[in-house]
Amino acid sequence: MRSAFDKFISWTGLLMAVVLLLAGGLLWWAHTFIGDQVNDQLTMQGITMPEGDALSGLPKADADALKPYAGSQLDTGPEAKAFANHYILVHMNEASATDAAPDGRTYEEVSGEYITMTPEQQATEEGQALAGLRQTLFMGNTLRGLLLYGYAFATIGTIAGIAAIVSFVGAALLLVLFGLGIWHGRKVEKEAKAAVPAAVPHAV
Repeated sequence: MRSAFDKFISWTGLLMAVVLLLAGGLLWWAHTFIGDQVNDQLTMQGITMPEGDALSGLPKADADALKPYAGSQLDTGPEAKAFANHYILVHMNEASATDAAPDGRTYEEVSGEYITMTPEQQATEEGQALAGLRQTLFMGNTLRGLLLYGYAFATIGTIAGIAAIVSFVGAALLLVLFGLGIWHGRKVEKEAKAAVPAAVPHAV
């Protein structure tokens, strides 16, 4: 009975190991596919991370966030996040800052202000400047969004890679346990047979 139970548990473990191997393979494929796609798409943008004077003009916290990538080609998720949040956003906020909004205004705020102008007001120098700022913020938000999407997908790829490794480790552990279970089941089987006394021949 004990031997049969050991074999059942062992074969169940083997089935789970196969499932984990399949899951690990799919997760690793997702990890490599996402990583390649993010790298290719970011590389196509031809962005070089800021360095030198481009960093010295930024607030210290933003410059510190960009320094590890200074001068390198933007082709990874962390670089995309740093460039979006500590370079593009900083310049957007500087361009849209006013006395009433020293930290900058959003595209929606600037666009709303421009839309409420009359055609005559839009045609003035102030209106044209606001239209230019509106366009700048729109383009900045678009690029930031694309870069942050790249960062999000890169993070998903990293998580998939970690999950794949965990799956492979779990499968390896279950395979070891499967081998030990089969070995133990056979050992119990032999011990049970050895414990059965030999049949005594009947007297003639």
